[in-house]
Amino acid sequence: MTGPRRTSSFVARSAAALTLLTFAIGLSPSPAESPTTVASGFSAAGLDHVRNYIRNEAATAKIPGAVLLIQQHGHPVLFESFGLRNPDSQTPMTPDSIFRLYSMSKPVTSVAAMILVDDGSVALDDPVSKFIPAFAETQVAVEKRDDRGHEVLVTEPAARPIKILDLLRQTSGITYGFYGDSPVRRLYPESGLFEGDFDNAQFAERLAKLPLAEQPGTLWDYGHSTDILGRVIEVVSGQSLFEFEKQRLLDPLGMHDTAFHVDDAKRDRVVEPLPGDRFKGSIAGLGDPVLRRRWESGGAGMVGTIGDYARFAQMLLNGGTLDGRRYLKPETVKLMVSDQLGPITKIARDQYYFPGDDSSFGLGFAVRTVANPPLPAGEYRWDGVGGTFFFVDPQDDLFVVCMMQSPSQRQRIQVELKALIYQALQK
Repeated sequence: MTGPRRTSSFVARSAAALTLLTFAIGLSPSPAESPTTVASGFSAAGLDHVRNYIRNEAATAKIPGAVLLIQQHGHPVLFESFGLRNPDSQTPMTPDSIFRLYSMSKPVTSVAAMILVDDGSVALDDPVSKFIPAFAETQVAVEKRDDRGHEVLVTEPAARPIKILDLLRQTSGITYGFYGDSPVRRLYPESGLFEGDFDNAQFAERLAKLPLAEQPGTLWDYGHSTDILGRVIEVVSGQSLFEFEKQRLLDPLGMHDTAFHVDDAKRDRVVEPLPGDRFKGSIAGLGDPVLRRRWESGGAGMVGTIGDYARFAQMLLNGGTLDGRRYLKPETVKLMVSDQLGPITKIARDQYYFPGDDSSFGLGFAVRTVANPPLPAGEYRWDGVGGTFFFVDPQDDLFVVCMMQSPSQRQRIQVELKALIYQALQK
């Protein structure tokens, strides 16, 4: 234990962080708690290495800025803002800064769907066509060569229906169109998926007309599965995706800045990347989060703050509860963060976005199945292409949320920062 050896400056910084985080995410620490007890699992020197790493990334203009939270045993260990929120205006980063979450929307939508599963309104084995009839006729792409040896695209019937389970674990056969160069992957961005001001119902109808990239349940293939899951939530609940999430998850959790657009009054809180470092793939049709659009992309459309996402992560770490309110059954959380692609499923893994040899995928999260010291087995996580990422570590009763808008640096920083965090954790 390192508490008695901490310097007074570290205690002061920790106290300030605790005060900020209490304000930002609504924690209610008891008066008896001190920064020393809060940070008892980490070394002061190790946390300083973490701070200095991010501070240097911002100071050397690799990223404009970031906000980092490490929380253990329900209390903040490190919470600090670094660098700039907007490199053009030179506005400093603050704890209430609003980030484009991109694929960190997926865990939120997945939890919302599992609330309906807990309600008994949806079953994991239900065919998607039960809720979106257009998917009853979906075909599967088969790539063949014609008489001249040219690759051509033909289709065949699906061997089985897409299930809700497939949407949650990314095995529906519905892909993205911004990576890969096969005929079916080229077809997605060329098909007019993003034309006009469409809503989830229209988007689902458009996707249902496109062939699947592979047979359902045969390959983990990162794509629009969670967007379709969002439409299922709408059909079952009779509400828009945001209305349902707001009623059952966001408002009760206190996630008041998490949404599918940013109100004008909050515009100056939106974080901007460095010039030239903005994600420009086909799903970037999401556009500026200030603009109101009908499409509420459950897979990539949300914006939010670190404080909001911390509430979400703590609820998951608690097994589905926060502040005395239950959102998911404990067995549901356990199912979501367990390996859903084990050998018995015979599901293959794509070569582009699968989360690594030591990991698999659950229902909305990557799951570390093999300890890779210092990274523990049982950790679950996801990130966003804009640079945000989070991970939850039940073994050490902690979670980490890092928010930044730096697409080109996100993978490198995530790896390096996680290593530093675990080096700071004393076991």
